[in-house]
Amino acid sequence: MSIRHGLLALLERGPRYGSQLRTEFESRTGSTWPLNVGQVYTTLSRLERDGMVDQDGEDDAGHALYSITEDGRTELRSWFETPVDRSNPPRDELAIKLAMAVGAPGVDIRAVIQSQRSHTLKAMQDYTRLKAQALADEPADRDEVAWLLVVEQLIFQAEAEARWLDHCESRLVRLATAAATEPSTGSASGTAKRPGAARTAGTRPRIRR
Repeated sequence: MSIRHGLLALLERGPRYGSQLRTEFESRTGSTWPLNVGQVYTTLSRLERDGMVDQDGEDDAGHALYSITEDGRTELRSWFETPVDRSNPPRDELAIKLAMAVGAPGVDIRAVIQSQRSHTLKAMQDYTRLKAQALADEPADRDEVAWLLVVEQLIFQAEAEARWLDHCESRLVRLATAAATEPSTGSASGTAKRPGAARTAGTRPRIRR
């Protein structure tokens, strides 16, 4: 998540001070990714170092104000115009957990899947309830519309995760059934062709390490 660009987007609406930026960021995102003031000021210092923002005096309460520079506006436009890179996916704990659970001694992978499915469906119900509340109140400003978009994205993510878990369970059942019915002649000779044996590393997406 780009806190750097999020702060630039808020500063484009006019000068802000640190805690004000934190409040507006969390209002837009429904506190889905909470910030602390230290993160905000650290990011502002780096943006100032890079010429993206300038200090712009103080407000009546003595808060140091920051404003976006032309270089900052150029950086912000570039961010909006450039697609988010999906070729280098971030680490996903659930995918890593299931990958490690396959064949791990003493681990019931179907129980792992069922436990996660229950959690995912509960989260999806909670997000759907939040969406219903947001729609009932009729979003009145850009912050409320922004939060509605975020909560809908969380619902879509939860739906996709639930479908993927169903797929994982079905695949495990098919593999278990096939293993139970196939003769074990290949394993004795050491020449059995295992699924995916011909796959090469070059065909896989790059994974962040």
